[in-house]
Amino acid sequence: MSPPAIGPASLEGRRAWVTGAAGGIGAATCARFADAGADVIATDIAMSDALGELAARVPLVFKPYDLLDDAQLEACAEDIESSGADILLNNAALFDMGSVLDAGLDQYHRVFGLNVRAMYRVMQAMARGLVGRGRGGSIINLASQAGRRGEALVAHYCASKAAVISYTQSAALALAPHGIRVNALAPGVVDTPMWDEVDALFARFESLEIGEKKREVADANPMGRMGEPDDIARVALFLASDLARYVTGQTVNVDGGNVLS
Repeated sequence: MSPPAIGPASLEGRRAWVTGAAGGIGAATCARFADAGADVIATDIAMSDALGELAARVPLVFKPYDLLDDAQLEACAEDIESSGADILLNNAALFDMGSVLDAGLDQYHRVFGLNVRAMYRVMQAMARGLVGRGRGGSIINLASQAGRRGEALVAHYCASKAAVISYTQSAALALAPHGIRVNALAPGVVDTPMWDEVDALFARFESLEIGEKKREVADANPMGRMGEPDDIARVALFLASDLARYVTGQTVNVDGGNVLS
């Protein structure tokens, strides 16, 4: 007997939340989700040009929330829980640099406040909404190759992304009986506006020219280039769709072969 045919990844009839939607990966994933048929709710501190252009052609709703503000984080969580959404891309994050010698607790509170605390609260709200409605769904958390091992100059950020991987695994086990899949994406170096900021930080900490770190990481990648936001969005679409119906608790490397596992 031939196996049933598998069509393209479809999100028809579904609703998806994307946090950190104004950035490169967030906006690219909003576009992929929308083109696959989902109604997309995008949130970030402010609308970006990319999201504005997307909203002009697809059903996209933008809701501004600052997830480092406790009141706005709770309002966003309540909105997500009651929204009837089936899919979450938990993408909001920030990057900063510093070794254990100079990365202070102020940096810790900002990085962990968004990358871990807000990530957890948003994931929890989505899970509660899905369990309350008695149907399955897909939660995708944004980890990073930085969560796979520490780096001398990136102590807090690496630790925050390792926490994302651990929370993803715990949530996947807790929510599997409810038919809810929880996975993470671990991008490598992706050519986004955020990586321009990363490049500038490396230039300061390692006495490099602006753009030198970007060229260095691109040349060192097995595929010979930095990733593009849509490289990540394509895998997010797979994890959100029924094509990944038996995939949960995984952190998927999307890094051109930087990390082998």
